[in-house]
Amino acid sequence: MRASVERGMKTLGYRKITYFCLVASLFGWRLFSAEPFIGQSLQEYLQRGLEANPGLQVAERQYRAALEKVPQAASLPDPMVQVTYFVEEIQTRTGPQDNVWALNQRFPWFGTLDGREKAAAAAAEALWYGYQQQQLNLIRDLSQAFYEYTYTREAIERTTLHLNLLKEWEPVVETRVKTGGSLNELLRLKVEIGKLQDVLQSLGQNRISQSARLKEMLAINEIALLPWPDEERVSGSENVDLEHFTEQLSLRNPELLGLQSQIARTEALQKVARLQSYPDFVLGANYIQIGDPVTATVPADGGEDAWGVTAAISIPLQFGRNKAAREEAAFAGEAATRAYEQRLNVLRADVQATMAKLSDAQRRIKLYGNDLLPLADQALENTRTAYEGARASLLELIDSERSQLDLQLLYERAVTDAAQQYIKLKTLLNTPPINYETEK
Repeated sequence: MRASVERGMKTLGYRKITYFCLVASLFGWRLFSAEPFIGQSLQEYLQRGLEANPGLQVAERQYRAALEKVPQAASLPDPMVQVTYFVEEIQTRTGPQDNVWALNQRFPWFGTLDGREKAAAAAAEALWYGYQQQQLNLIRDLSQAFYEYTYTREAIERTTLHLNLLKEWEPVVETRVKTGGSLNELLRLKVEIGKLQDVLQSLGQNRISQSARLKEMLAINEIALLPWPDEERVSGSENVDLEHFTEQLSLRNPELLGLQSQIARTEALQKVARLQSYPDFVLGANYIQIGDPVTATVPADGGEDAWGVTAAISIPLQFGRNKAAREEAAFAGEAATRAYEQRLNVLRADVQATMAKLSDAQRRIKLYGNDLLPLADQALENTRTAYEGARASLLELIDSERSQLDLQLLYERAVTDAAQQYIKLKTLLNTPPINYETEK
C-alpha cells in the first residue's frame, strides 16, 4: 500500500513538472538558456549584461518599491469610525439614546504631508540614481573584463607563434649537434620552449577564470568557455579636458546625483521634524440614534435622531521627543552633506588618476608600437640571418625572439590598459559606449 502511494506521489510530481514546463514554453519563459551566447563584440556583451544581470533587476525592483511609498507618505491617516452601544439606555427629554455613531479624521499640521511626500520622492530618486550607477558599474566592469579577455587572446596567439618559431629551429639545432655542434645550444632551446609552454598553460588557466567572470556578469550558466572576442580595442586617443571633466561630475555622475537626492530627503525630513512641535487637528461628526420616548407627555421632537460636529486639537507636550527628532534630522542632513563632499573628492581624485593612467598607456602605445617594436623586428631578422650563416649563436637568437615577444606583449598590455581606463572615464561622466535606461 505504501509503495503504491509513493508511486502515485512521484507520478503526480512528474505531471506537475511536465505541466509547468509546457506552460513555460507556451508563455515564452526561459528556465535555462536555450541558445549559447556567441556574442563577440563589446556591444553584444554589454547588451546581454544589461538585459540579463540579476543584480540590476534587484536594484530596479527596489526603486519601483520605493516609488510606491510616495503616495503612501502623501496620504492622510485612515478615518476612524466609532460605534457606542448603550447597555443601559440613557434617558433624555426626547427619548432614550440607543447608539452613537462617530466619524473622525485626523489632519497633520500644514506642510507635514508635503514634507513626507518630498522625503519619500527624494528617497526613491536616490534609489533610481543608485540603479543607474549599478548599470554604469556593470558596463565598466564588463568592458574591462572583455578587454582583459581580448588581451589574453592576443597573448596566447603571439606566444603560440613564437613557440612554433622556436620549434622550427629544433631540428636545425639537433642536426648541428649531430655534426659536432654544442649540446648546450639544444638544451637552452628546449628550456626556452618549455618556458613558453608553461606560459601558455598559465594563459589557458587565465582564460578559464576570465570566462567564468564574464559569464557571471552575463548571467550565463553554461560550462563551455566563451568564444574569443572579435573586436579591436579602443585606444582612448581623444583629448579629454580634465577641468571640464571634473566640473561635469556633479552634474552627470549618478552616484553624486543620488547623494544630492539624499540631501534633499534630509532637508524634507528636517521640515517634518520641526512640524512635529505643532498640533494635529481632528474633525468629525456624531450621529445619535434616539428611541421612542416612554414618558406620558411626548415632546414635539421626541424620538428624532440627533447629530453634531466635533473638532479637536492635539497638544504636543513631548518636548524632549520633538527636540530629539529635530536634532536627529539635522545630524542626518549634515552627514548627507559630508558624504557628498567626500565622494566628490574621491571621484575627482579618481578622474585624475584614471587620466594619468590613460596618458601613460597612450605613451607606451607610441613607444612600443612606433619605436621599439620595429627595432626589435629588425634585430630579430638580422639575428636569424646571422645564425643561419653561423655568425651568431643560438643564445643570441633566443634573446632576440624573447625580446620581440616581450615587446609585443607590452604593446598589447598598453592597448588594453588604454581601453580599460578610457571606459572608466566614460562611465564616470555617465557617457558609456552603449545606451542604457535613464528615464524614470
